[in-house]
Amino acid sequence: MDADLAYALELADAADTLTLPRFRASDLRVETKPDLTPVTDADRATERLLRERIARDRPGDSVLGEEEGDDGGLIRWILDPIDGTRNFSRGIPVWATLIALERDGQIVCGVVSAPALGRRWWAARGEGAFANGSAIGVSSVGTLAEASVSCTYGRDLAQVEPFVWHARGLGDFWQHMLVAEGALEAGIDAQLALWDHAALEPIVLEAGGRIGDMSGQFVSTNGRLHEEVLAAFSA
Repeated sequence: MDADLAYALELADAADTLTLPRFRASDLRVETKPDLTPVTDADRATERLLRERIARDRPGDSVLGEEEGDDGGLIRWILDPIDGTRNFSRGIPVWATLIALERDGQIVCGVVSAPALGRRWWAARGEGAFANGSAIGVSSVGTLAEASVSCTYGRDLAQVEPFVWHARGLGDFWQHMLVAEGALEAGIDAQLALWDHAALEPIVLEAGGRIGDMSGQFVSTNGRLHEEVLAAFSA
């Protein structure tokens, strides 16, 4: 296994030992940040834990994290301590720690760890994509009429639903991991920060899919339907 990916998986193990016990904890503290998004004590503690581990184990590497900002540097760990904080804070198990490594502007590996779902996905460039230790790949569905699609926004869901076989709003990291697994053909997301999508990219790409940008929104597909999905939203 790629050494960077192996270390990213170690970081995910460390994060899980902190996040899972705080999930549905009676004393969980939830605050509102200046951008009006929620943050919990678990978000902050998890990023602090990972930063301290990286500083100890890889002192030459820098970190970009949602909660504590960007250190800069050409080798940079990109962290979202809890993607899906709203779900986490309300006891919904669809949340994950996202960990990616960027070298010279390229994302070289990514891990998505969702312990409340019992699922973890990972990939390194050129080494394939995996979920819970098994290789995964995108679906072979080739027409929009046969496709299952997830959209974060209700307006997007209403726009695409007449053209697809099945449409639901699953949201966050999960819809893109389902694309990588072949359960969905496309995930249409919001406009995302780098920490929201960096870990997702190598997993979708190594699974054989495509990622793209649609008027600022993050899109993942099985590749076969990529242009058709984009066209459906530009009609």
